[in-house]
Amino acid sequence: MFTLVLASCSTIKIAYNNAASVGYWWLDGYVDFNEAQTLQLRADLARLHAWHRATELPQYIELLQQMEQLAPADIGPEQVCAIAQEMRRHLGTLMAQIEPAAAALAMTLTTAQLQGLERKYTKTDARYRKEWLSATPAKQLEKRYKQWLERTEMIYGRLDGAQKDRLRTQVARSGFDARISYEERLRRQQDALQTLRQITQARLPEGEARDLVHGYLERTLDSPNPAYRAYQQALLQEDCRSVALTHNSTTPVQRDTAVQRLRTYERDLVQLAVQQP
Repeated sequence: MFTLVLASCSTIKIAYNNAASVGYWWLDGYVDFNEAQTLQLRADLARLHAWHRATELPQYIELLQQMEQLAPADIGPEQVCAIAQEMRRHLGTLMAQIEPAAAALAMTLTTAQLQGLERKYTKTDARYRKEWLSATPAKQLEKRYKQWLERTEMIYGRLDGAQKDRLRTQVARSGFDARISYEERLRRQQDALQTLRQITQARLPEGEARDLVHGYLERTLDSPNPAYRAYQQALLQEDCRSVALTHNSTTPVQRDTAVQRLRTYERDLVQLAVQQP
């Protein structure tokens, strides 16, 4: 449960306050926007950021408070999954808020920009293959173990040897398959390119463009591939069990550390929620 909080308390306010700028530069790295697109996108991201600060942050604070209340005692996988499902709900809300601006931007993209996007996908896919598909099972395991360990110790503090061994065993038993994840990654990329080409080549009106963007975002959140959805659900249940087992193995001191760190996150979010953009 608590490993789902990924940002460190020392950087969360800086990262959040710069989210709109970082988001722009990340997107520009994929598409290379022209001047008019840049002005519009920056304005849309600023509005999205203001909405998120006013609407979503207060709900994140409530979620952190729930986690603080659960931290001192043992927890079950169902409690972890409830937190995860709430986070997923917020992701869906964010996607719905993004939809109008995304459709308007999609209508302005050029053939050259879509070709650049495709090249960027090719480049990032090569990096994924190198980091995951070309790695031996042992190296994949070590990479995932280090990710889990880093996130866990971010909340609880340093784990002891027995706790690390238990975490490594849980990761080793995981049903994670890098190739399945890669295939879904490719599907989403092709879906994005096909959707954008349909919007730009047919010069669709805004309403139809928005419908297409809505469909793409829905397929991103819920894959149309039933085998992948089953795989994703199995991983979620597995992760919920692993988080619960890890939490239940922690000491009173580690749980107190978790409470204090969660309260720090909460305090940061309270300050961000009332801060003027």
